[in-house]
Amino acid sequence: MELSDARKKIEELDKSIIKLIAERTGLAGTVLELKRAEGKGIEDKDQNHVVVNRAIDFATELNLDTGSIKQIFEILIKMNIERQHELSGEGNLP
Repeated sequence: MELSDARKKIEELDKSIIKLIAERTGLAGTVLELKRAEGKGIEDKDQNHVVVNRAIDFATELNLDTGSIKQIFEILIKMNIERQHELSGEGNLP
């Protein structure tokens, strides 16, 4: 494999990751509606811990840096929370 081939594969993976992030963030509206139906607020610290711990466990299985994975998932959670606030009319995003 050439360096350019490896870089092309990384570019393809990056695009896939971004598409998955968009899909994940796209679920914010559904999650918001379901939370409202259950009388829950946007912030759910217990669920956030479940998500982060699940990611850390899977990262451990794959021998990845769990600290970095934790940071990534904290960012993903923050993105979804911000999106839910935006959809509820409370957000600061454009």
